[in-house]
Amino acid sequence: MQSAAKPQSGPGLAHTVAVAGMQRVAWADLATFSTPVRGSLTVVQSGQGIPFAIARIFYIYGATPNCERGGHAHYDTQQAFVAMRGHFSLELTDGGQTQKYKLDRPDRLLYVPPMIWARLYDFSDDAVCLVLASSLYDASDYIREWDDYLTALGRNRP
Repeated sequence: MQSAAKPQSGPGLAHTVAVAGMQRVAWADLATFSTPVRGSLTVVQSGQGIPFAIARIFYIYGATPNCERGGHAHYDTQQAFVAMRGHFSLELTDGGQTQKYKLDRPDRLLYVPPMIWARLYDFSDDAVCLVLASSLYDASDYIREWDDYLTALGRNRP
């Protein structure tokens, strides 16, 4: 794996992180138990279906079909996305390869390692996107500008 420099507070400080690449993005089917009368129960557990301990959970709802969310990468945070209701699309890139995914099942998640740029879009009116994250919120873990992302990858624009 390659490494990228993460800016820290203070002059000249940097943190080296692993750059995973698109080959580590993966679907995982979640254990689901269903009966006609009782409905379905789907289980998500740290380390089972996702390769990290869950430190934070958040969800997106009420997004309009033309809304875009995300548009950033994380230096260290791993994430897993689940369409709890409705559907949405997720475009991922490692600065070289780009892949688009449609999420539309509450019993399946998409694992996204650190240093992958993510953009969510094409939300259905009833979409609920659940995100499981490996770390608590930390603003310094976000790369919010595309050019900064390319720089962190060592792929500066010409």
